[in-house]
Amino acid sequence: MILKDKVALVTGGSKGIGRAICLDFAKAGAKIVINYSSDSSAAEAVAEEIKKAGGEAIAIKADVASSIATKEMLDQTMKVYGRIHILVNNAGVIKDGYLMLMKEEDWDRVIATNLKGVFNCCRAVVRQMIAQKGGKIINIVSPSAITGRAGQTNYSASKGGVISFTKSLARELANFRINVNAVSPGVIETEMIKTIPQKIHDELLGMIPLGRFGRTEEVADVVTFLASNEASYITGQIIGADGGIARYV
Repeated sequence: MILKDKVALVTGGSKGIGRAICLDFAKAGAKIVINYSSDSSAAEAVAEEIKKAGGEAIAIKADVASSIATKEMLDQTMKVYGRIHILVNNAGVIKDGYLMLMKEEDWDRVIATNLKGVFNCCRAVVRQMIAQKGGKIINIVSPSAITGRAGQTNYSASKGGVISFTKSLARELANFRINVNAVSPGVIETEMIKTIPQKIHDELLGMIPLGRFGRTEEVADVVTFLASNEASYITGQIIGADGGIARYV
């Protein structure tokens, strides 16, 4: 088990990619802290699934846009497990709209959750990781940060900010044996994909060189690798799990 006895905090861990990461981490031997913002039943269901498989997990409610809430989340994690080895910043929101129609509160909410949330969570855990003499931070970004996407100026800006944040923080923390990387999922098979019109479905599919949508488990595999000691010489990198839709270097 490549993550045996590691403690991992996954924000936005109750559904979709976050859920897949939690389950894969648990399978690899980690103890999981599942962060959620509103749906307690979904988070508890993930925790229960992990426990039934013989793992350890707890669910903690926190809005990552709040520095107070993220500190409290870390305090709860430390109270239960006494340490933290892995942070996955997966929590995110989408409030799409063309710029001239976008409400200021929609811009603010996306930036607060997707970008400031990463800042809050990293700042909360870094001192503990330094004290432990190491750690892994993995941020979830998006190809739209590189390619742009009409109607997503707020979302693309937030994820582009996280890419720059990742590269800068990796340099700051390298001397403390803390690896900081990002994973960029492309179009992934989730419940949301099943609801989009066929025309948009076909357009998205046509943009992907591999000719198919990704699976949440495929993203989780990449994140688990980066969280393990097998990736100890990788830091400051943006890894695309997107079927070839974007170039990151």
